[in-house]
Amino acid sequence: MSQTSQQHPPATRHRMPIRTIAAASIGNAVEWFDWTIYATFAVFFATQMFPGDATGALLSTFLIYAVAFFFRPLGGILIGRFADLRGRKSGMLLTITLMAVGSLLIAVLPTFETVGWLAPALLFLARIAQALSLGGEVSNAASYLAEIAPPERCGRYSAFFYISTGSMVLLASLLGAFMTTTLSEQALADWGWRIPFLVGALLGFIGLWLRRSLRESAHYESHKDAARAVRHPLLTTLRQYPRSVLIIVALTMIGTLAYYTNFSALTPYVINFFDADKAQVFWALSIATALFVALQYPIGALSDRIGRKPPLLVMTGGYALLTVPLSLLVEAPGFWSMLFVFGVLLTLYAGHAALNPAFMSELFPTKVRAVGIGSWYNLTVATFGGTAGLVMTWLGGEGLGQLFFWYVAIAGALAFLVVAFVMPETRGVPLD
Repeated sequence: MSQTSQQHPPATRHRMPIRTIAAASIGNAVEWFDWTIYATFAVFFATQMFPGDATGALLSTFLIYAVAFFFRPLGGILIGRFADLRGRKSGMLLTITLMAVGSLLIAVLPTFETVGWLAPALLFLARIAQALSLGGEVSNAASYLAEIAPPERCGRYSAFFYISTGSMVLLASLLGAFMTTTLSEQALADWGWRIPFLVGALLGFIGLWLRRSLRESAHYESHKDAARAVRHPLLTTLRQYPRSVLIIVALTMIGTLAYYTNFSALTPYVINFFDADKAQVFWALSIATALFVALQYPIGALSDRIGRKPPLLVMTGGYALLTVPLSLLVEAPGFWSMLFVFGVLLTLYAGHAALNPAFMSELFPTKVRAVGIGSWYNLTVATFGGTAGLVMTWLGGEGLGQLFFWYVAIAGALAFLVVAFVMPETRGVPLD
């Protein structure tokens, strides 16, 4: 053996634990599939759940969507603390079970014509179960991915979170495109809307089976005693990590508005108020979503080289400057105009989504990571994301739809300032 080889042994090539990453990511993917199909298919099942005219029924359906969001912070606090005390695996098994059961319940719900007000009451209960689940899922899965990743590869691991999520949202969009192309309006309203929820339930139970084989995060195991010593976890995040709380709130505000504008609120908005062709909108969204998924890993890998802040500055600045001009194309919706709008906005949003699990996990120590992310992330999502469809629908009905896009642009500008002047660079920083 040469002296050179003795002094510089060949480096071992890193191999990603793909099965483990997939099992950790699938819960969030299934849950966003379910939340997306609720919003995008609401235009078809709203009149099955509520009496009255189509606009009133749709507003009531989005009201349930919005109110259920406020159970997400409760799920983030309770299930996040549970995961800090009992482990990430236990938390992720609980969340995906709740989501699968909730989706199955919606798929078999009786209609208002059959059971009266019991129908929307059961819909609301199913949404509460899913909201509690999703509140705990994001923090647990994000924490787990960050804790099993080498510090210099955290961005790459993080990217898989929204590769899986985007793939499921793409599946939801393709399902919508296929169903609106092949089924009549009456068939969609009568029974077709149930199919996506049955698919969501099946995916959830597949995810539960995959997660049974997960090993607990070794990083969590080495820090769990510190987590159990924390007496007031939520107050601890505020008192000891106020800057982290501010950063998560600001970035989640624009991130969640970007998500729900593109994947949920914009589709029923252009269909209801601008008479857009349903199939064209779904196909445009599907193509743009495929681009969004394809960008996740390159952006995650890039952030491991240049840092988390540059992609986030591009994303927040882009939404501040481009949202309002792009909204003008929405008022004359066609396939190409909607493809351009979705394509630009989802390309920008990819700069946030690919890094979301990484930078959130890097802002809190292990002892309060799940509850810190779960509480503040979900409280912000409930406030801004849960109301997005309701606000856009209401403003559209009043002829003030442009105000919603100004609202998103202002959120982008505020987040840009926080990233530029408050957020530290966390690339490569050890979690504790």
